[in-house]
Amino acid sequence: MTSPTTANSVDPVQAYLDRGLRNYWYPVAPSWQVSNAPVGLTRLGDQIVLWRDQEGRVHALEDRCPHRGARLSLGWNLGGSVACWYHGIEIDGGGTVAKVPAVSACPLEGQKCVKSYPVEEHAGAIFLWFGDDAHKEPTPLALPEELVGEEYASFLCVSNWKCNYQYAIDNVMDPMHGAYLHATSHSMAEGDKQADMRVRKTETGLMFEKVGQRDVNFDWVELGETGVLWMRLAIPYKKKFGPGGNFGIIGFAVPTDGDNCQVYFWRTRKVSGWQRDAWRFMYRNRLEGLHWAVLEQDRYVLESMAPNARDHEFLYQHDVGMTRVRRMLRQRAQQHFVDLDAHRVQLAGAATEASHAGHSHA
Repeated sequence: MTSPTTANSVDPVQAYLDRGLRNYWYPVAPSWQVSNAPVGLTRLGDQIVLWRDQEGRVHALEDRCPHRGARLSLGWNLGGSVACWYHGIEIDGGGTVAKVPAVSACPLEGQKCVKSYPVEEHAGAIFLWFGDDAHKEPTPLALPEELVGEEYASFLCVSNWKCNYQYAIDNVMDPMHGAYLHATSHSMAEGDKQADMRVRKTETGLMFEKVGQRDVNFDWVELGETGVLWMRLAIPYKKKFGPGGNFGIIGFAVPTDGDNCQVYFWRTRKVSGWQRDAWRFMYRNRLEGLHWAVLEQDRYVLESMAPNARDHEFLYQHDVGMTRVRRMLRQRAQQHFVDLDAHRVQLAGAATEASHAGHSHA
């Protein structure tokens, strides 16, 4: 199991990054996983309960009853609210106690006692906003066109990896490993074993690519920051693997806790009409198993990394995209610390003003 860095004890910013960078949307579950029964899961170290109401909308709360702390995910779905199994207390989708059936006129009723999460559902996955105290209101969620455009077909692949999510991001931001780790793959067996790499900015993030080689192997990867952190790459396909252009992947690395993550990879292709049907059939029957084999190679290597691998690296030019992303994430983390400090100062000032106002009225 690949653990995060041991420098946490003296580096609060890295410790925060290891737990999961907040103030982004994250996919937390495939849509099919949440139906009538409440579902409990852990993301970014938070224990969360999800359920659907009568209209099919997903609600998300902290998985904790305000009465005694029992897991709401063990309870009942009442539609717009969930009832705790332990004593029947009902909490609505906004985190407010709707009913305490065991006591008449209980002071808990009508109080917002449980944290709620903003929810959106797209492309067969449920996304939650993980804001900190200074960023409780979500920023707009803008997904890559491959996940929202009508002209694209896609399949979602979800896998649980026993490594910190930062290793999963590093892996995708490293196109060169495709020519080695995946050298026997049907889609990544071509291309040079050496390459010059470069980073360039895009409107939403950055592109890391091989110079002078495109549409041969895993030749480039893009990181986007649009209210959510996503990665995009394309792999060329021979005609025998179906109609349409290059085979695209949109990826997300979602922290579960410090030692585990969940990865989401949408396999996409720009196809319509009969070509869409042909590709979907061919993917399910001939390609899906092959792609799982490639994903398993990544998982196996990352889960087998030496302890605290990131503390003992000797990086070279091919790693510049990865190091740029690490630097960007650290800058975001540092800014979150600054914003939280400013938020606390603001709250303290407001409390002082309220206190003075109270004394003057007295």
